[in-house]
Amino acid sequence: MVKIRSSVSDRVFVAFVHAALGVTGMLVVLPFLYVIAVSLTPFSEVLRHGGFLLVPRQITFEAYVQFLTRSTIPKAYLVTVMLTLCGTAVNLILTTLLAYPLSRKTLPGRGALLVFIVVPMVFAGGIIPTYVIVRSLGLLDSYLSLILPGAVWTYNAIVMKTFFEGMEAGLLEAARIDGAGEFTVLFRIILPLSLPVMTTIGLFYGVAHWNQFFAPIMYLTTRGKYPLQPILREIIMGAENAAVDAVEYSVPPDTLKMAAVVMTALPVLLVYPFLQKHFTQGVLLGSLKG
Repeated sequence: MVKIRSSVSDRVFVAFVHAALGVTGMLVVLPFLYVIAVSLTPFSEVLRHGGFLLVPRQITFEAYVQFLTRSTIPKAYLVTVMLTLCGTAVNLILTTLLAYPLSRKTLPGRGALLVFIVVPMVFAGGIIPTYVIVRSLGLLDSYLSLILPGAVWTYNAIVMKTFFEGMEAGLLEAARIDGAGEFTVLFRIILPLSLPVMTTIGLFYGVAHWNQFFAPIMYLTTRGKYPLQPILREIIMGAENAAVDAVEYSVPPDTLKMAAVVMTALPVLLVYPFLQKHFTQGVLLGSLKG
């Protein structure tokens, strides 16, 4: 093997990149380590260290117990999980049924449909028209109001369309010659080969549903139907409402707030490592292929 010698400028550049990435990584990781440490440490120990510590010397899970058992959090967690699962399923089904026909160049009126889909992505109607439509459809105070208005994201549909266009045309033609219809081609051939892009777009939709904050406040009039994020805000901001008053503070509010942040972010952090490979591959293929 021939060893390629790098110049001094190349080595300096690589060292600079590594240093920049290291500093950026620390800026990202340290705040989260601080949040975890405070949530696990008795508040008196936190004060003893001047309010800042990264490694807890004494560990207590009392804040998590209070967070999960003596507030409205369990119901909000269940609502968020159900919204995420059902909403993501609806998103993927509708996005697939839109992207697949658009990926077929023989579709009549394909160009006009693409313009019809892309233009609203640039010139959106806005919050008030969306609210009027939701109210006119009778969806206020319904969980459907958190799913249907964003059922299909134009960007995700275009990424999926581009991925479908890059598939081997001979494989699809062979299936059609054998008598397979369009739905058979889609569900028996295309979707099994589309795991990277489906995982990527599913992750986009899932994280969006998990982090929904403004839509529940705008569309849900019954506070008991709130998902996790609005309840978390009430705890973080220390609002005097039922969610906060329901907690008997055997732990300080600041410690409870840190536990709330950890419990809200934890599910996404646990799921993402298993999807990372497909996520990266799906973004690259869906954006560049074809």
